[in-house]
Amino acid sequence: MLGQTPEGNAGGGRRRGTSPRAGLVGAVIAAAAVIAAIALIAVTQGGGRSGPQTRSASGHPVASVPLHVVSVTPAAHSGRVDGSTAVQVTFSTPLAAGSPRPVLTPAVTGSWQASGSLLTFTPDLPLAPATRFTLRVPAGEAGVRSAAGRLLARPVSATFRTGGYSQLRLAELLSQLGYLPLSWQPTAGGRLTGGQAGSGLAAQEAMAYSAPPGSFSWYPGYPRDLHGQWLPGRPNALVRGAVMAFQAQRGMAINGDATARLWHALFAAAASGQANTVGYTYAIASKGSPETLTIWHDGHIVLHSLANTGIGVAPTASGTFPVYLRFRFQIMSGTNPDGSHYADPVSFVSYFDAGEAVHYFPRGSYGWPQSLGCVELPYSDAERAWPYLTYGSLVTVTG
Repeated sequence: MLGQTPEGNAGGGRRRGTSPRAGLVGAVIAAAAVIAAIALIAVTQGGGRSGPQTRSASGHPVASVPLHVVSVTPAAHSGRVDGSTAVQVTFSTPLAAGSPRPVLTPAVTGSWQASGSLLTFTPDLPLAPATRFTLRVPAGEAGVRSAAGRLLARPVSATFRTGGYSQLRLAELLSQLGYLPLSWQPTAGGRLTGGQAGSGLAAQEAMAYSAPPGSFSWYPGYPRDLHGQWLPGRPNALVRGAVMAFQAQRGMAINGDATARLWHALFAAAASGQANTVGYTYAIASKGSPETLTIWHDGHIVLHSLANTGIGVAPTASGTFPVYLRFRFQIMSGTNPDGSHYADPVSFVSYFDAGEAVHYFPRGSYGWPQSLGCVELPYSDAERAWPYLTYGSLVTVTG
C-alpha cells in the first residue's frame, strides 16, 4: 500500500518497538547480570568477605587452598627435646577464629596463639623432662577449620620426647645452695635466653634445660684428691654426694637420684634461699703405713687419726663414696673369713660403701689392716668424726 513499507523490505523499515538504543541497553544489562553472578559466587566461596581476595602463603586465593598441615615443631619422633622449645603447627592456610586447637598429651596448661597460618602453643611452665608427648591435630566436622570454611581431611599426630635436665645446671644450683666445695658465678654480661630471664619457677625450669654460662671456683683448703674428681657438666661423686646431702636436709629419700621431685625441691630452695646448714665434709682413709683417716670440714682439717682398714681376704675397696646410712650405735653382724658368725657392738657408724663404714671398734692398736673392710677408729676419734660424716659426705679410700 501507498505510504507503507513492507516488513523485511531491504529498502526500508525496522521492526516496530526495536531501535539501536534499546538493543544497546539490553546488552549492557545482560553483561551486568553475568558479572553480578560471578561476584556472588566469589563472595560465597570466600566466606562472605568483600574486597580483594585473601591469598595463602603460596600465593593462591585462600578459598581455593585445601587445608592441610605443612609442618609440626618439634618434629615427629624427635628425642631429647628442650622443654622450653615452642610447640608450633604450620597450616597451608589461615584458620578460622573459632577453630578447635591441637591437643597435647599428657595435658599441659597453656594457650594457643594464631599468626597467619601458624599456631604456637605457649605452656605456663616448660614441658616436663624425660616425658613422651603426643600432639594431635583434630580433623573432620569437629576438627580444625580454615578461614574459608575448609576442613582438615585427616587427623595429624606427632610424638616427641623431652630430654632430661642439664647436669651442669644441677651442679650450678647445688653450688649456689652451698652443697659443693665450689662457688658458682654467672658470666658477667652473659645473655639469658627464652624464659631464663625471669626469676620464677618457669625461669628456673628453662635454665634447667639449658644451663646459663658461668664459672666455678674452689673454696680453699681442700686436697687435690677432691679436685681431681670434679667433672663439671657430667655425673661425678661430688654432685651425687651433694644431692644426697640436699635430700637428707629436705627430708627426702636419700638415694642420690636427680628425680623430678628433687629438681622442683631445688627450684624452691633456690627461690627462697634455703642453703646447706651443716657445711661441707670430705674424708680420706689412707691404706698407707700407718693407716689414717683425715677429715676436712669447710676447708679445714678437723680430724687426723690412726685407723684400721680391711685385711687381705676382706680388703676395704678403693674409691670415693658418699655416706648413705648412719647409726649412733649398732650391733654389726656378719660372717668371719673362717665361717664363724660375729655380732659386735659398734658406735658412731657412717656407712659409705655397701657394708663398709667408718666406726669405733676396740683394738689394742690402730694404724694397720685389722678389719673386715670397715675403717675402724679409736673411741674418742670416732666420736669426733661422727658429727662431720653426715649424709652425702664423701669418703675416699686410697693407697
